[in-house]
Amino acid sequence: MKWKLTNLYASLEAWEKDYESLKETIKSISEYQGKLGDYDTFVKYYELQKELAVKFLKAYQYAALTFDLNRKITENGARVQQMAFLHAELQKATAFESPELLAIGKDKLDEFISKNDLLKEYKFSVERLFRSQEHVLNTASESLLANYAQLSSQGAEVYNALSVSDKTDKEVTLSNGEVITVTSGNYRSYLADSDDKEDRRIIFEAVFSNYQDFKNAYASIYNTILQSDIAKMKSRNYKSSLESYLHGNNIPLEVYTNLVEVAKENTAPLKRYYQMRKEYLGLDKHHTYDRFMSLADSTTKFTYEEGVDLFFKSIAHLSKDFQDKAHSALEEGYVDVYEGEGKQTGAYSWGALNEHPFILLNFDGTLNNVFTTAHEAGHSMHSLFAGETQPVATQNYTIFVAEIASTFNEHNLLDYFIKNAKGTKEDKISLLQQSIDDILGTFYRQTLFAAYELEAHRLAELGEPITYEVLSNIMVDLYKEFYDIDITEENGKEFVWAYIPHLFNTPFYVYQYATSFAASLKLYELVKEDPKNIEKHISLLRAGGDDYPVHQVKKAGVDLTSKEPFKAVVNRLNTLLDELELAIKE
Repeated sequence: MKWKLTNLYASLEAWEKDYESLKETIKSISEYQGKLGDYDTFVKYYELQKELAVKFLKAYQYAALTFDLNRKITENGARVQQMAFLHAELQKATAFESPELLAIGKDKLDEFISKNDLLKEYKFSVERLFRSQEHVLNTASESLLANYAQLSSQGAEVYNALSVSDKTDKEVTLSNGEVITVTSGNYRSYLADSDDKEDRRIIFEAVFSNYQDFKNAYASIYNTILQSDIAKMKSRNYKSSLESYLHGNNIPLEVYTNLVEVAKENTAPLKRYYQMRKEYLGLDKHHTYDRFMSLADSTTKFTYEEGVDLFFKSIAHLSKDFQDKAHSALEEGYVDVYEGEGKQTGAYSWGALNEHPFILLNFDGTLNNVFTTAHEAGHSMHSLFAGETQPVATQNYTIFVAEIASTFNEHNLLDYFIKNAKGTKEDKISLLQQSIDDILGTFYRQTLFAAYELEAHRLAELGEPITYEVLSNIMVDLYKEFYDIDITEENGKEFVWAYIPHLFNTPFYVYQYATSFAASLKLYELVKEDPKNIEKHISLLRAGGDDYPVHQVKKAGVDLTSKEPFKAVVNRLNTLLDELELAIKE
């Protein structure tokens, strides 16, 4: 089951035609500089911007998706570089826009917008601009910064080249004599299936040895990203790198700090769970790579089709509109299901403006991958709902709310599994483990990485040297604090910071997995109380980017500026651990 990218462009020639058209359009933008105070020119400029946004994101999506199917094909990577260059040119061409609009003044811009219904979709964009005006520089300075736009993404590009394109997967020989090739996509499955501790160790090391072998390179790459963030912080007069990432979406700093504080203050459930696992599995020591081992004697595997069918059955009690979007999200041609040579690891959903979203999976038949399918379907459903309701200017939703849609589907699917379990001890333990591991992986683990980012940026902002030892020590300390595990006893684990692509590709992203998990848990509880409350969830998905995300979530019924949603996740984990303890003793 592969993507049908002809749904975007009928041929490579069609893409190249759009690319050349975009180049010419970007060149024409300079004609509008200094003239946006004229109403007719203002209208034409935003009509051009709308057309440009739709065409650019479509062209970029096609280039990126093609590359992600096989990152070893240099021609595919070249098209991504072309689009990166074009994006830099676009930023330079539009550098005058924000300073000029600020000089015109909000009152006059509001007057322009009130005259034309087609401009009303930009009202929120104007509001955001004036809220951030202290961080917008003059035209000359904005143009200068735009020259460095492409350079600022080079760290992430080098990281991906080293981690995917140039990486050689390793072969290992298991205790039974079987020789396997270990990849980033299959190693979890091998670890979960292995009951030999030595096999688990060598499988784990086959993956993490790459990060250990290139530890200095990875540290240099990450330092490049840190320094880029600091340059942005200083250039735009932010107090910290974190503030520079939160300010645009008006996310209060206490959302981030409250999350980290609640997680750090409530690590006892994690330590309790790892101790339970250690005793139940009969391990001398519970290593981090032992977390994939099942507590129940279950070898159940799922085909992709079975996984999709289970997801559809899990939402059968919800509104027809919700079900229809789920079916559309997983429509044939829009999901690339299985691992392939050079294919991007992990999973994602990618939607462009006015286009049907595409989902990338590396489906391996595990229960976890069934949940991943439901998760990514949630993202695509979000894009479909927003695209159906919102105009171009407010169609793109923020990352902050994105993970609510995906994790909501996971909560629902888990409940379906529990309600339809056969009732054996093994079934109950397996489902409880899935639920507990979901909280640990999405809430605690991502918050640990969020704490790591905060500390790494803090040290860099203080001018401290950034070496692999420094970065590894941060991780060692955090794993000790969260899990009471010494990861220096696992060969290569201290380089887990180099293994997490989000830290390199999208700084200060991962905390949103945890905040979204807390929000979606609350929203799901409301739907459990009354299925009609699904409309509150759908309203959030339809909202796209029409307001600041914290406000959107609050309208749906969850206040993420308080600690309560985060504490509720901790309480949920404690309840599940109590149930697991009883199930084990049965």
